[in-house]
Amino acid sequence: MRFRSFLFACALLSASLGLPAQTTPPAPPQHRATSTPYTGDLSIFETPGRDQRLHIDRVMDALAITTGKSVADVGAGSGWFTVRAAKRVGDTGTVYAVDINPAAIQHIDDRTRQEHIDNVKAVQSKPDNPELPRDSVNAVLLLKTYHEVADPVTLLRNLRAALRPGARVGIIDRDGDGTDHGVNKSIVLHEADEAGYRLLAEHDDLVKEDHVDYFLVLAVK
Repeated sequence: MRFRSFLFACALLSASLGLPAQTTPPAPPQHRATSTPYTGDLSIFETPGRDQRLHIDRVMDALAITTGKSVADVGAGSGWFTVRAAKRVGDTGTVYAVDINPAAIQHIDDRTRQEHIDNVKAVQSKPDNPELPRDSVNAVLLLKTYHEVADPVTLLRNLRAALRPGARVGIIDRDGDGTDHGVNKSIVLHEADEAGYRLLAEHDDLVKEDHVDYFLVLAVK
């Protein structure tokens, strides 16, 4: 009762002094701005020299992608990263090429068949669910894809069931406002935290030559 009387007195004092009443801050928006998923010419991802600019071998080192591991390329597009990861993990490993675009899935199926790559499984996903088997992957990479995800927290939560113990999730993207094919790093970290992930490492220096700003490595809390 004394505490309530104290609060009431404080309210009266604030009113007499003309101070604004305390209000609860508004809740943050449920959905942030995103870019329209790319559906154009897939050859745009196959620019010469990109392996060197993106330091893709060191990116795979950071994600602990080695022989026999299972990897998911989420937002696989043309399969640029898919085929490189497939060579890294070898015949005893598996790469899931995940994309919401049916044309990309068909392209990857055709590509892996023509290039005689037998350890790739193309997966038609949903915008908020990668549709991966439970306990199936040791590493995941979202390469210039995260800014297109309309409900990233749900996607990351749905991804968790597919992660094996110790799995690493990499996000490579550029800073932006969501609509300009980029999203601020701080927003990604906030959303990852909400989805149950923690930051393991940052390797921004590896990716800037390929015109992206950050490379985050996450793990489940």
